[in-house]
Amino acid sequence: MPPPRTPGKALRQRLADLRGPDVPAKSLDARALAALAANPGCRRRAILDGAGVDKAALAGALGSPSGFGQSQFALVRGNVFEARVKADGGAELLRLAHEHLDPAAEPPAGAHVPELTATGPEGRSARTALALREAVAAGGWTLLDHPMLTLEVAGSPAHLEPDAVVVHPDGSWSVVEIKSFPMLDGSADPAKVGAAARQSAVYVLALEAVAARLDPAPEVRHQVLLVCPRDFSNLATARAVDVRKQRAVTARQLARLTRVEEIADALPEGACFSPAVPAAELAATVESVPATYAPECLSACELAFHCRARSRASGAVTALGRQLRAELGGLSTVEDVLAAARGESGDAADPAVSALRRAAALRAEALAAAGARPAPAADVLAEEVPCR
Repeated sequence: MPPPRTPGKALRQRLADLRGPDVPAKSLDARALAALAANPGCRRRAILDGAGVDKAALAGALGSPSGFGQSQFALVRGNVFEARVKADGGAELLRLAHEHLDPAAEPPAGAHVPELTATGPEGRSARTALALREAVAAGGWTLLDHPMLTLEVAGSPAHLEPDAVVVHPDGSWSVVEIKSFPMLDGSADPAKVGAAARQSAVYVLALEAVAARLDPAPEVRHQVLLVCPRDFSNLATARAVDVRKQRAVTARQLARLTRVEEIADALPEGACFSPAVPAAELAATVESVPATYAPECLSACELAFHCRARSRASGAVTALGRQLRAELGGLSTVEDVLAAARGESGDAADPAVSALRRAAALRAEALAAAGARPAPAADVLAEEVPCR
C-alpha cells in the first residue's frame, strides 16, 4: 500500500478558504472517522471534516447549538485514569496486554517505551513508523504511548492518535484503547464497548497502512485491548475485543466516501463555512452541500440538530430512521407516504404502497370498532419522530 497522499497546494488552499481566513483546521480523530464511516453518503460531513471545519462553532452560528461531546468532568476523569494505567513505564498496561492478548509470550519485564516527540503531525507519524520498525527488529515488548498514525480518507490524510500501541515479542502490533467507563463484574455497557470497538477499528486500519510499508509486513492483531476502571474503583481491568467486523465495515464505508476535491469543486464560488459569515449566507452555503440525516446522527455529529430541523421541514422520511426509509422504497417524503396510504398516488403493485394501504385500512377498522374518531394520519406519523 503506498504512503498517504498529501493534498496538492491548490486543494489545501481551497480547504483553507472554506474554513475562513486564519481559522486553524480542526483535526480528525478516530471517533469522528468512525461516525463518518457510519454515514458515508453524507457529503456535508465529508467536506466539513475534510476541510477541518469546527462543526460545533458552525452549528452555533446557524442557531442550532450542539450538546454533543464529553463533559469537562468526564475528560478530566479519563485523563487521570489513563495516567494511572500508564504509570511506571506502562507496567500495569503491559501486564494486562500480556494477560489478555498474549499469555503464551514471555512476561513484559523491562519493556521499551520509545520517545515519540517530533515536530508537527507529519513528523510524529514518521517517528512512530520508525519506532515501530525498530521495535520489531529489537524483539521483546515495546509500548508506544500516544503514537501518531496517518490514514487517507477521501483523498486527504487524517492524523490519528491512539491511546497506545503494544509491540509483542513476536513482532505483531496491538491497539490499546483506554476508557473511563467502568467494567462491572467483568462486563461493560455494550453500547460503549461497541463505540470503542468502532473507534479502535480505525486505528487498526491506520496501523495496517504502516505495516504494509515494511518488508516483511508485521501482523496487526484484530483483537484490541480495552482498558477500563474495575467496578467503581480507579483500578484497571481489561478485556480483549475482536474488531474484525468493525474493521471490515469501516474500511468498506471509508472507501465509499466521495473524494473531498469533488465535493469542493461542486460548491459555489467563494463558499465559506466560517462562523463569521452572515447567518443567511452561511446557511445557504451549508444547504448547498447535500446531507444524509438519520436519528443516529444525534449522538455522532455536532451539526445534527440543524440537519434534523431541515429534514423535518422538508418532510424527509429519513428523519424517522434508516430502517423505515429502507422499507418505504421510492417514497422519500412524508407527504408521499400519506398520499400512498390514502390511495391518492403510488402503484398498488409496489410492496411498500400495498403495505401502507393495508395498514391504513386496518387502522381505520380498529378505530371504527372502538368507536373512536380517527386522528389525521399526518399527526400519527409525526408522533413517531422522537423529540430530543
